[in-house]
Amino acid sequence: MTTKSKNPFTWVEIYVDDMSRAQKFYETVLQTKLSELPMSPEFGDMQMVSFAWEEGEPNISGALVKMQDMKPGAGGTLVYFACDDCSVEESRVESAGGKVLNPKMSIGDYGFCSVVMDTEGNTIGLHSMK
Repeated sequence: MTTKSKNPFTWVEIYVDDMSRAQKFYETVLQTKLSELPMSPEFGDMQMVSFAWEEGEPNISGALVKMQDMKPGAGGTLVYFACDDCSVEESRVESAGGKVLNPKMSIGDYGFCSVVMDTEGNTIGLHSMK
């Protein structure tokens, strides 16, 4: 990394067992549309659906990924999704098939966060400044 401060994140993969169930969960909770990424035959039966991103903008994206060797579950990487008010997304979690693990809480000068579990057993975070 250079001496100039730069966000090093570029891509996140959330592993799933049931792609349609997981896609419905994230689209419902985050009120967004995920897009299928065509996969080369060399990747076998791997499936990916991606979150939106703006080409050339300073943001990151990622995808839900279903593949034989990578399994979902708690205890791995914790990904936080940006929200205007994380309590809004949190309110949609249980009806979408997930579970609220830690309801919205203050993290002082850094805003607020909620920690939830998706339909695949992955723990994810929701973050907002209000």
